[in-house]
Amino acid sequence: MQIKPRQHLLDIWQALGRHSFEGGEWNWGEYGGESSVADAERLLCLLYPATEIPAFRLDDPDTTQDDVQQVLKRAGGRLDVPVNLVTATAEFMRTHTGEDKRPTFAGGYYFGARDKTEELTEEQRQLGVVDSFSMSITLCLATLGFLKVYEGKTRRTDVKETIAELRSATSTRLTAAMVSLLRSFTVNVFDADASQGRTLCELLGQGRLSQRQVVKQFQDRFRPLRAAIAESLQLGIDVQEGLKDESQLFECGWAWSLVKDAPEVETDDPIGPQPEGAASPVPYLYFTVVALDGIQDLFTDRTLTLGLLNTEQQKLAEALRLRWELTQQYWSRIARFDADRWPLEDLPWRTTGQKLESEYFSLSVAAILVHDLMRRRATDDDLTRTVSILERLAERGRITSRMTREDSLVQQLHCEGVTMVLQGSERLGVPMTWSATDFSAYLLKRTVQLCTLSRNLASHDRLLQLAEAIFEHMWRRRIREGEGVGLWDNVHAVFPEADMVKRHGPVSWSITERVTEVMVQAYLMYQQPPIRSPELSALAAALLSEAKHLLGNEQMEPALGGDGRHDMHLREIEVRLRRADRLVHDRPGTSYSLALEALRQLDALNRAREAFRGR
Repeated sequence: MQIKPRQHLLDIWQALGRHSFEGGEWNWGEYGGESSVADAERLLCLLYPATEIPAFRLDDPDTTQDDVQQVLKRAGGRLDVPVNLVTATAEFMRTHTGEDKRPTFAGGYYFGARDKTEELTEEQRQLGVVDSFSMSITLCLATLGFLKVYEGKTRRTDVKETIAELRSATSTRLTAAMVSLLRSFTVNVFDADASQGRTLCELLGQGRLSQRQVVKQFQDRFRPLRAAIAESLQLGIDVQEGLKDESQLFECGWAWSLVKDAPEVETDDPIGPQPEGAASPVPYLYFTVVALDGIQDLFTDRTLTLGLLNTEQQKLAEALRLRWELTQQYWSRIARFDADRWPLEDLPWRTTGQKLESEYFSLSVAAILVHDLMRRRATDDDLTRTVSILERLAERGRITSRMTREDSLVQQLHCEGVTMVLQGSERLGVPMTWSATDFSAYLLKRTVQLCTLSRNLASHDRLLQLAEAIFEHMWRRRIREGEGVGLWDNVHAVFPEADMVKRHGPVSWSITERVTEVMVQAYLMYQQPPIRSPELSALAAALLSEAKHLLGNEQMEPALGGDGRHDMHLREIEVRLRRADRLVHDRPGTSYSLALEALRQLDALNRAREAFRGR
């Protein structure tokens, strides 16, 4: 199924309009306000495309496209849509701000209990989570960019007052989210003989290297990174000492929430009291990838060009950027530890902490590798091997292969989700869990990202073919009837034999938001110039050379008739060849076709001349 970003985004927006607008106003519905993560994802389904794709802009009513206005007609007219967005986002900010004026980042119903017979306390559901910190960065940046334009387009006094309130609340929430991500970052140091150490050595050694060999190679390859982490980050004394001991192994990344005993981050912005942490200082692959996704939005051209960060936020952004780069380097090297056979190629990945094995974690490591490949200049070998991993994950995840009888992978990846116990949550009551059910959307996102990055024709074609197969799978999973028609997620549309799993609410905003993200990424992919083929460029140049020569020869011949049509044909050919000449390097295929058409016209003129002479 071909990915058509514009048409598919219009379909998603139309479904979102039916679901979230009532009587021309935003309606949060029964589940609004219960999870800051779900509410942010829901708003981003509109705000993210509206601020990333010019054709979907809503901040200037005079430039709103007719088809965009048509699919959002339940939100009102051109002037009503941006007002409704401002009002809804202001409601979000007020709802997720505590009585002490501190922004809150509650996971809400996204949290679960390890023991299904027990219930979480309200205090546990109100705990902040890295998903919310990261999503808030993306939402706040989109909101600030939206307000920067829309404020100059409206004359309504009440709307301007709401905009001023919203801008202040959004800036405060952005700072609080950045501070929370800094306090959620952690480095875990452990001995090679400890349980975590043995698991990591087995993962890296793949049965071919002994533990001693793995530790020795780890020491050599991670020495510079170990020194960079120890010198540039403010870590606890125990961690600092552990990093200095090269016989110790380590991991870095993000815990699921604020780390227990994490020091407060100094800031002059009024974000209120910084809460105490609850999470154990253990990185989670899932939350690390989520954090990396949000942090990279701080350094986009749009963020920098519009000047969306204040001075204090710029300092925090630099601190996060350092952790972003160090984390990517660490996991990218872990994924490619053995050049002959990457640990990442040995599916599925096993986590060191809880010793969970899943294709989802392989995808998480692959996602960090994609981040790293996008950051640096990737080799063709890196790209080719990563493409193969994504193709295998799609097959093992039953996206490009059929479901088997009593298929446990379908249940784990698509229905129940990969469940992670949140270490440290037991201090507050019932041990808490977090489930990830977005494997397909997640894989689609990484495939399109890598497709955007790839400038290798063979790899690009494989990635595009894979992306279209995954997208067809995802499009079939839209809700077909009842509440949320046209949104996600109806797993049983593609896996009818899978067991039913009770969900909180009819719509999965996490999956809907990720598909929306993919459409934006696909739009950016198609905005790039096509991949240049050296062979095609050489052929186009050869055709151009011949065509120019024949044109020069034809221009020396007398016209066959006196009606001026001969000169008109020559001018047309000359214009076509000039355009072909301009495109020969960037679009050799188009240049080739233009030159070929010019040659056909020149040959027609030559045949007409020969026929005339033969009379």
